[in-house]
Amino acid sequence: MAWDSTRTVNWGRLTREWLVYAIVMSIVFVLLLRDNVTAGSIAGLVASFPMYLLFGGILAKMGYQRKTLSDLRKQTPARTPRASKGSSSSSSNSAASPRRSRPAPTSRTTTGPSQHRSSKRKKR
Repeated sequence: MAWDSTRTVNWGRLTREWLVYAIVMSIVFVLLLRDNVTAGSIAGLVASFPMYLLFGGILAKMGYQRKTLSDLRKQTPARTPRASKGSSSSSSNSAASPRRSRPAPTSRTTTGPSQHRSSKRKKR
């Protein structure tokens, strides 16, 4: 993507995202670094604001735009609740979605409680 000076930058969104980050980091400072919070850590948090705006603005001018949560929700297909096993609606759903076939039995699969034990275990 090339630089395009006509592309708009959503400064309000960038500012809101940084504010969320700053609030979360402030909570982390208070909870985890109670005794070690210095003026330098606060200054670093404040200094991250113009850097975030600068990099976000450059990326926006180059055409990068992250999707919003509402965009992601629109892309996700609607989920339907699963029908119970004894329900008659499951037969109508089976035509719409193919069911997986049962895998072939192997030597490690059991046949239930009537399975015979090996002779090694009987000797004990």
